[in-house]
Amino acid sequence: MFQSEGESNLSSQRQAWNTEHLDDKTKALLNEDAEVFLHQSLSTPCLTALSESNGSYLTDLQGKRYLDFHGNAVHQVGYGHPKVIAAIKDQLDTMPFCPRRFTNEPAVALAKRLTKLAPGDLDKLLFAPGGTGAIGMALKLARAVTGKFKTISLWESFHGASLDAISIGGEALFRKGAGPLLPGSEHVPPPDPLEGPWPEMDPEEWANMSARYVEYVLEREGGDVGAVIAETIRWTPYVPPKSYWQRVRAACDKHGALLILDEIPSGLGRTGKMFGCEHFDIVPDILVIGKGLGGGVFPLAAMIAREEFNVSADQALGHYTHEKSPAACAAGLATLDVIESEDLLSKTTTLGSYVKERLTSLQQKHKIIYEVRGIGLFIGLVLRNADGSRANEAAEKILYVALGKGLSFKITMGSILTLTPPLTISQSEMDEALAILESCFASP
Repeated sequence: MFQSEGESNLSSQRQAWNTEHLDDKTKALLNEDAEVFLHQSLSTPCLTALSESNGSYLTDLQGKRYLDFHGNAVHQVGYGHPKVIAAIKDQLDTMPFCPRRFTNEPAVALAKRLTKLAPGDLDKLLFAPGGTGAIGMALKLARAVTGKFKTISLWESFHGASLDAISIGGEALFRKGAGPLLPGSEHVPPPDPLEGPWPEMDPEEWANMSARYVEYVLEREGGDVGAVIAETIRWTPYVPPKSYWQRVRAACDKHGALLILDEIPSGLGRTGKMFGCEHFDIVPDILVIGKGLGGGVFPLAAMIAREEFNVSADQALGHYTHEKSPAACAAGLATLDVIESEDLLSKTTTLGSYVKERLTSLQQKHKIIYEVRGIGLFIGLVLRNADGSRANEAAEKILYVALGKGLSFKITMGSILTLTPPLTISQSEMDEALAILESCFASP
């Protein structure tokens, strides 16, 4: 059974879709792509080939447009937002690159802006050219601060595809055959009951039990754990009760472990707040963001930490060639400007409530929809068969019917339709996407 970050690119339904929808020119380019790139699950071979991305839409080589409710969560401000593109072009005209031994105004300005926005006393940061790199820096900083190498993370979690990231990650697709992994990487069940051993358990009861697992391992390890690391809101996207994160925060404080929250996909407004942890009234010791920070153009991530953790002047935590990319930081500043000037946090909250209301009505018509979940514009439809099993085949069928009608979204853990549209999406575009999705459930 396929359960992972996305849908399989090797399924028979994918192959059938390619045969039915792609012309010879596109198939030729896909074949060239498959010849030159190493094949790997979830990507190569690819679905189709694109020629344009703009606003809420992707356009393929055949001129077909797709409302993009996937976007790898990089498109909070849509694709090609005029303010982001203008900021990048202006920066490219003056200083396209900054060697690592120097600094530059866009990098300093973005760092100051993010530390001002970050909750609590998170007021020091480092940039990285991608989220996985920022996770690696967070792990190294936790070791430097605590002197401990052990970590606690969650089964079924995802923090990136590098060796250190898959060591703390919990998806079999990324871990299998890759060992030995980092020593001291302990795992506990996630707070989502559907990913636990007893899916029928009350969600709040299971979340509290999951928090007790964290407490138990911290207790049994006798103070040897340096950090608990987890996604604040998982891609599924399950929103734990507030008590879960407050209990984990208290457990970390009690046992001297840092709390590292990964908000690479869920931060920067997607939940209706700038950072997901704000929904739970907690402040982590280290917060990691990425994806949308580069405005849907540049790969850019940040690790934001407490000032008291500024203890590694004699070692390199990141030392990335592009860590203070002036063009990427200009894109980041413009992205924050758009989120603020277009009031996207408020819009996301309002529009997210509207979407969940529409999907809840859809659930009442189709028993295969087991649950409507999520927060803001980070929404999921959990599909289950009549016997309670994961409706993987149905989820995949709905995806490819939707793609044929011009809507792209993500399947998570085999049977959860995850919807992450741009926060800039218009009401009419949202209604168009929901109409497509509703028609897919009505299809035989």
